[in-house]
Amino acid sequence: MFLDKQLLKRSLFIDIETVSEYSDYESLPDLKKELWKAKAEQLRKFNSAHESEKSDQELYSAKAGIFAEFSKVVCISMGFLSFEHDEVKGVRLKSLAGNEEHRILDDFSRILVNHYNDPENSRICGHNIKEFDIPFLCRRMVINQIKFPPVLDISGKKPWQTNHILDTMDMWRFGDYKNYTSLSLLAGALNIDSPKDNLDGSMVGEVFWKEEDIDRIVLYCQKDVVTVAQIMMKFAGLPLFAPDHIEYLNQKE
Repeated sequence: MFLDKQLLKRSLFIDIETVSEYSDYESLPDLKKELWKAKAEQLRKFNSAHESEKSDQELYSAKAGIFAEFSKVVCISMGFLSFEHDEVKGVRLKSLAGNEEHRILDDFSRILVNHYNDPENSRICGHNIKEFDIPFLCRRMVINQIKFPPVLDISGKKPWQTNHILDTMDMWRFGDYKNYTSLSLLAGALNIDSPKDNLDGSMVGEVFWKEEDIDRIVLYCQKDVVTVAQIMMKFAGLPLFAPDHIEYLNQKE
């Protein structure tokens, strides 16, 4: 059974990019250094033998960006499908990006409240967003003292209360929770051309702090949004849209 095409009309496709809150371990305030020491010890204890040999400084550079307590959001890319005569015409992309996390999160919250705040009629789509993107956004909104929209408040909810969250990784599991499927692997399995890029998630922090190239991060984030949208087209049994049907509303805020 294919996904109902009508759901895609009120769907917002999202992806986020995060980096460590400070450029390096040495820049951390004393309290945060102590907190990271404890976190690093935990990582060395429970992770691979390779990581057990890394210093606090090395682990901060490699891992801090994925923990909401030690990192920040630098890009949120969003996409929504455009329709013509009830057929998908293409996808429109918009990104909120930069060094001002509070503004990025506040703008994103307002977009959700103004346009996607009804869980009965709106859908938020992404890959692994139930386990990473949404919890991360909510934690950072609490830290930044931003009231997060009801559609993001999935903590403690029953599965039938979170039907407005369409997670492509969760959908692909079909009840099997043994394995993690990456976005690139899922795209490849569905014969979707995932745009080649010389950037991956582990490099975002370096690109942000050392190269100061937010445009490159935005482009990378937008490519993932496009891939998620194409995957949802497959789930709905619809033909993929062509690259020239991708409209960029902006490249950064």
